[in-house]
Amino acid sequence: MNKPTTNRTDSMPQPSATAGMENDPESPTPLYLEISQIQCYDRNPRHNKNPEYDRIKDSIRSRNMDQSLVVTQRPGETDYMVCAGGNTCLQILKELYAETADERFRFANCLFRPWRCESDVLLAHLRENDLRGNLPFIDKARAVHRARQLLGEELGVKKVSMRRLEAELGNGGYRISSPGICLMMYTVETLLDLVPQALDAGMGKHQVKRIRALERAARQLWLRCCAGGESTFDAVFTTLCHRYDGLDWDTDILQGALETEIAEEAETSIQTIRVALDAEIQGREQVIPEFVPIKEPPRPEMRGNGAGNPVALEEPEEPEEPEEPEEPGNHDEVDAGLDHKGEVHVDPVQTPSQLQDHQDEPAADDPEAEIDTGSSNPADLKSLRGRAWTLAARLAQRNGIGDLVVSLSGQGLGFVLRDVPDPVLADQLDEDALAQICVLWWQLAACSEMTFAPLEIIVPILPAGSVLRRALEDQDAELLFNNIWTLDPGHTGYRLWRPLHDRDWHDLINLMDTYRRIRHLAAETGTAIWD
Repeated sequence: MNKPTTNRTDSMPQPSATAGMENDPESPTPLYLEISQIQCYDRNPRHNKNPEYDRIKDSIRSRNMDQSLVVTQRPGETDYMVCAGGNTCLQILKELYAETADERFRFANCLFRPWRCESDVLLAHLRENDLRGNLPFIDKARAVHRARQLLGEELGVKKVSMRRLEAELGNGGYRISSPGICLMMYTVETLLDLVPQALDAGMGKHQVKRIRALERAARQLWLRCCAGGESTFDAVFTTLCHRYDGLDWDTDILQGALETEIAEEAETSIQTIRVALDAEIQGREQVIPEFVPIKEPPRPEMRGNGAGNPVALEEPEEPEEPEEPEEPGNHDEVDAGLDHKGEVHVDPVQTPSQLQDHQDEPAADDPEAEIDTGSSNPADLKSLRGRAWTLAARLAQRNGIGDLVVSLSGQGLGFVLRDVPDPVLADQLDEDALAQICVLWWQLAACSEMTFAPLEIIVPILPAGSVLRRALEDQDAELLFNNIWTLDPGHTGYRLWRPLHDRDWHDLINLMDTYRRIRHLAAETGTAIWD
């Protein structure tokens, strides 16, 4: 390939470090520069690869650059630096020249702007990236946080106030309100250390606002109800955030975990704490009723037979027809979307890693739209099982029995229950709260076929000595009913469906629908559910 005999920059103005200072910044100097003379901005707001990188590279390869790079020079430096976006394009030009040695990619049309100050360059890059609409919230927050530091240095003040920062950013062409700036400061100064994976994976400002509101409300509730002070709460909040940080984040899971911690520390029911926390988040007056434990826990076996003798309840109806298993699967490969026709698509479900790592999911506005009962092709069993486990674990976690749900990979309905709820709940909860947990437990038992599945599969999974294991091994229904309050099935609506939080109701509906889909798909494909 022929090389030009002369450097094409010879005929173009070559500014020095001070060149162009007398020029009007609105009329930058055109230059034709060799790309080796230009450097990417070392404080570029974008921290991850541009999602449009490959498309932009294909465009530059076929048509070269459509626009000139805007460059400047730091005082005392000889190389130029992109000063208003263009980092991706410059990187691609250098990459293409290294790959092809094509002279088209050796030089670039540029517009030189005189140096003003560091914050001016940072804000110019932030504006350009933000205009393209694909800059993650955490990258914007980092840039604004850094701009605050730079402005403090340039203005000679220790810390720039929010109002001053809002004004200075506006003067630099980046308009954002003080509340928006405060949220960005919270993101960088607090959340970045707690949930870095979730933020880098794309957590947005609405999720950050929810976490901030949740932290504030939980802190106030903790200080009012618990013995530990702020430092203790900070340790709890930090631990939970680290525990659930991950590519998939669910603020509801974090809230459920905080509710559990506060309830345990305050020695009161999780339902009482949930009501108080929701009120705190919404800014309503919180009234935590005086805790009055049930003196005699409801015991179904104590219903009289008319002669003063107790009789046990009949065993509840078992779920639908038995089927046999499929090959083992891995829940980590769950298709979180399931949004094609015929799948539950309004309330997206996370991968199983979410239950340790967690994401923010808005509740569906229209419950009728939540389930599509059409006859289109369902998802594979592995994905449906993972979905069932995620929904069940989420429901249990939010209602204070999260430790009872165990993943079951490759067989059954995707999860099992390891035991009945802790008997101590009967002393801690009022009758309505206890009834809700017990009815929910039976719903989860139905969706996992706990009293229907083959004993040789289920029993070895359960902890030795657990009430549920002993009841199943001995086929002792009375033992089970004596340890888990079994209400009249006709009470399910009033005791469970009515008081459930909207997010729990949607998850319960989705779980029952997923159970049906697993059973229907197994029947259609001739696959055995249980070994």
